[in-house]
Amino acid sequence: MDSAPKPTKVLVVEDEESFLEALRIGLGREGFAIDVARDGVEALARFDAGDPDIVLLDVMLPRISGIDVCREIRRKSDVPIIMVSAKGEEIDAVVGLEVGADDYVTKPYRFRELVARMRSVLRRSAADETVSEPGASSGELSAPIEVGDVRIDPGRHEVVVRGMPVDMPLKEFDLLVALTTNAGRVLTRDQLIDKVWGHDYVGDTKTLDVHIKRLRNKVEVDPSTPVLIVTIRGLGYKFSD
Repeated sequence: MDSAPKPTKVLVVEDEESFLEALRIGLGREGFAIDVARDGVEALARFDAGDPDIVLLDVMLPRISGIDVCREIRRKSDVPIIMVSAKGEEIDAVVGLEVGADDYVTKPYRFRELVARMRSVLRRSAADETVSEPGASSGELSAPIEVGDVRIDPGRHEVVVRGMPVDMPLKEFDLLVALTTNAGRVLTRDQLIDKVWGHDYVGDTKTLDVHIKRLRNKVEVDPSTPVLIVTIRGLGYKFSD
């Protein structure tokens, strides 16, 4: 007899008991196996001991901040991380994206939206693992792409900028591939999100903006005055050909 599938393990890092109790009940009803940490130090210990499938991480935590917890987890794992911030801490959540979080939600959030984002991030993570298998390429591309001083080898997951190799996580890599394969064309925010995050993405478009910022830091001579990845106000972005 086939064994039942194991429930998805979520590490909830939250120090506000009201939110914590609601999450414990709600996520349990959704079929998640829940582990709880109430501060940053406990979060790192629970992460190492429990090997969760996804982390729901509050920004403001005792002892170690959520930003630092995210940074530390990213040094050793690609597990999906969703940051949670209070309304006035939105900038902290954006910093969380810059250090490796996959998405963020703002308190007070609607529980159904939170679960939808969690499932979306988990699906994207599973798809990333499939793409990353040996011999696979980004999307269906395998031939090298060369635009100006930027050369990309999708099959090898390699990027060279002005003759220097550049390390690039998968989402940034896929975003760069989408932009360079459409060099000279404007891609709307929705088009880029669909290409890189998938049609079922329900997160904030700030995730795209943060990844664009990261890309500019890696490919532009002067990221503060971008000439390669150009913002087309009101539309989206274009990679100059």
